[in-house]
Amino acid sequence: MRRRAVLMTGLAASVAWAAQGATSDAASSEPAPSRAVLELFTSQGCSSCPPADALLGQLAREPGIIALAWHVDYWNGLGWHDPYSSPTATARQRHYAEALRDEVYTPALVVNGARMVVGSDNGAVRTAIGTAGGLPVPVVLRRATQGWVAEIGAAGQPVSALLASYEPQHATAVGAGENGGRRLVDYRIVRDAAPLGTWDGAARRIMLPDVAPGLGLALLVQSADLKMLGAAELPPV
Repeated sequence: MRRRAVLMTGLAASVAWAAQGATSDAASSEPAPSRAVLELFTSQGCSSCPPADALLGQLAREPGIIALAWHVDYWNGLGWHDPYSSPTATARQRHYAEALRDEVYTPALVVNGARMVVGSDNGAVRTAIGTAGGLPVPVVLRRATQGWVAEIGAAGQPVSALLASYEPQHATAVGAGENGGRRLVDYRIVRDAAPLGTWDGAARRIMLPDVAPGLGLALLVQSADLKMLGAAELPPV
């Protein structure tokens, strides 16, 4: 089912900016290169969303896939308040819909900021991943002696960066609404999102805030038109 949304807001977080560079302060094993960022806009109040949530959980286990579930808040007035919902998620989906000339609906899955498809349509999702074309800007998240560090390569165009923390998986007994009486399992649930700034696209090295125990991190680097240029992920500590 589809619902329009109008809320636009954001979360703020402090970060320390360091000098440009791309060298590590500590050695670490490198993950598989990221080839696609999948952002699912979903809600526990939407009866069409559980299959999309399950598909996202499957895709998140594939090499090179960074998967995030943004729980929107525009379903909350229809019988069930999704405990993971936020106006930030709704605003992010609205920005994508405007950039891609699409609608705001659930379940919607955005691939590399470039294409929106129905999140439960396995064929459409995999086709979008297959034609995504990869991510041209190298991004690395690692542990250094002074904390977590993001190393972002040169992009050659203005960019913005967003740091999202996510809960890998959680089951919820839904007491009302379209999914009332069901036990839903959600995956890669975004719990916080911190903008790291906008700059000219030069290579940067950024010190990051501490990560809460049990949460993973995903760093997304995007162009002015929201296309995904680079991304990296750290699994939960």
